[in-house]
Amino acid sequence: MTDFHLSRRGLLVRSAAVTGAALLASVAGSAVLSTPAYADSSATTPTGEDIRKALRRYERNRGRVRSGKPSPNGWEMEKAADGGGSVWTRPVPGTPLDGVAVRIGAVEAVLVHVIRRFHYEIDQLRKGDVIGWRSPGKVRKGLPEGNQASGTAVRIRPEFYPVGTTGGFFPSQLLVIRDILAELGGVVRWGGDDRNVDESLFYIDVKPGDPRLSALVEKLRSWQESPGEGAGVLVDVLADDRRRAAKALQRSQRS
Repeated sequence: MTDFHLSRRGLLVRSAAVTGAALLASVAGSAVLSTPAYADSSATTPTGEDIRKALRRYERNRGRVRSGKPSPNGWEMEKAADGGGSVWTRPVPGTPLDGVAVRIGAVEAVLVHVIRRFHYEIDQLRKGDVIGWRSPGKVRKGLPEGNQASGTAVRIRPEFYPVGTTGGFFPSQLLVIRDILAELGGVVRWGGDDRNVDESLFYIDVKPGDPRLSALVEKLRSWQESPGEGAGVLVDVLADDRRRAAKALQRSQRS
């Protein structure tokens, strides 16, 4: 259920005048209404029949893109992005990026937060700097990069931080990376801590349904509604409490 958590607000707005609330509250219904075709359309409120037709189309399309196989972090890999499944190209507000293909919902919220903090606090990103979903046939499925195939990982400037090399970030930039990871409570892992080092890689490190993911999304949502909170607001990454949390998570994730 957490995979579509962020679509709940849009779902409730559109379902106000529609009978069959139980249908609209289903996971599949949430997915339908969060796809670009529905999320960007506010001209009319879908009728019950509209929703049923959309659900049937959604199930047909999802059947085409599903792989039936998990990526290393336990999320199902998909054969295509923007093809009717759970992976869509989503905007990254405040950046010049054209969008990034990620798993919609909770995963999207978390990875977009990572990208935005990178852009604001580490180095400004340009179009093409971030790679999200990749086809299962183009990733090494047994390694963390395989998580890209489920839409639960992004690589930021992979040409700047080649696989297998370390030292791509300045110490001040590493402080921000550690702070981001700690802020997200270990829900995201950095490829720089993996045995097969990939300093460009950031990926979801919890399985579907993990309560830590849903709790984190609630926190991110509350920041969006509170001035002076969230990505884009500079924080003191050297503050004692933040450094303690960052160091503790670093020890945990490296162990």
